[in-house]
Amino acid sequence: MIKYDHIMIRFGELSTKGKNRKDFVRVLYTNIKSALKDWPSLTFDMRYDHIYVSLNEIPYEPVLERLKDVSGIYSLSLVYRCQKDIDLIIESALMLMKEEVGNTFKVKTKRSDKTFPLVSDDITRIVAGHILRNTPSIKVDVHNPEILLSIELRQEAAYIFTHTYLGAGGYPLGVGGKSMHLLSGGIDSPVAAYLMMKRGVSIECIHFASPPYTQMGVIYKLEDLLKKLNRYQPRIRLHIVPFTKIQEAIYDHAPESYCITLMRRMMFRLADALAKKRNCPVISTGESIGQVASQTLQSMHVINAVTNTPIIRPLATTDKVEIIKLSNKIGTYDISIRPYEDCCTIFTPKSPKTMPHLDDVETLEKQFDFDSLIKEALANIEVKIVNGEEEEVLL
Repeated sequence: MIKYDHIMIRFGELSTKGKNRKDFVRVLYTNIKSALKDWPSLTFDMRYDHIYVSLNEIPYEPVLERLKDVSGIYSLSLVYRCQKDIDLIIESALMLMKEEVGNTFKVKTKRSDKTFPLVSDDITRIVAGHILRNTPSIKVDVHNPEILLSIELRQEAAYIFTHTYLGAGGYPLGVGGKSMHLLSGGIDSPVAAYLMMKRGVSIECIHFASPPYTQMGVIYKLEDLLKKLNRYQPRIRLHIVPFTKIQEAIYDHAPESYCITLMRRMMFRLADALAKKRNCPVISTGESIGQVASQTLQSMHVINAVTNTPIIRPLATTDKVEIIKLSNKIGTYDISIRPYEDCCTIFTPKSPKTMPHLDDVETLEKQFDFDSLIKEALANIEVKIVNGEEEEVLL
């Protein structure tokens, strides 16, 4: 039985990044080593357009699964490495084929090392012929094979494989800067956080808590969501902002229909202040156009007016079915639907304003001293660091 000894990692989109490519690959290499830190005996070999992980007797399954979550990886292949000798190549290829199940196959050869004496077509023909002579029950199908046997001849060695797996794609975490992400605990915001990470943006999260109206169960729910997202970003900072006094002031001084708009404006003021403090050049949210009253274009315009910081909404044009599908994919859906209400759902009015006017909202805000309430909230933020199965509270 042949034993896979390497995993080949391909970069994908990084090959298009021009002058930034070197920095992107360096960050990806660091992220890969960090993701695989649980297996210290693994070794790494970085090449121009791929990285090899030498398994060194480590079972490949958990390593492969971990790598599938690393953004910036286009694809992964379990490979058998051998010397660039045609006899070794054909025997290794035959051993791999005998472990596969299927009636048809195709050999595909890529010869990056142009000094090898045989061209790609010759290698393909020789290997396929050897397999046919020694495996009578199998046939060649170049159009729709059940088994695709790939051979890559590179400068350092020959690599043979039959399985390639898609990676997360996108860019390496960290190359896109950092965002202050609004995390409610619902279905949408964790998915939006994942999409930000996939584009190389690391996140810090801000959550607005309104005890005694909201329960501690919401915070536990957030921690569990972030543990799922730790697959894509190993360490996430969560800022829990006390929001009760601000909400009570809004509901004491404004018509019920405007309360959601005013509440969202206060949230964005708080997120903006924290983003500046934490050197986050953007704010991100899980909003989707038209999904709720505060997410109409007019509402977004009025809410955005409180900040000059760019607001990124990865789910802006995504429908709910697609969002739920992504939520299930990343493992957050079952946590998101736990029955704990957040500050938005508890104070939802019967008929929220869907087309608020900026002048009206600014007039309503003059009815109470929100500046002092915001300063008080910022001074009493609780910070948690969620890192896999661990949490660290920073007072």
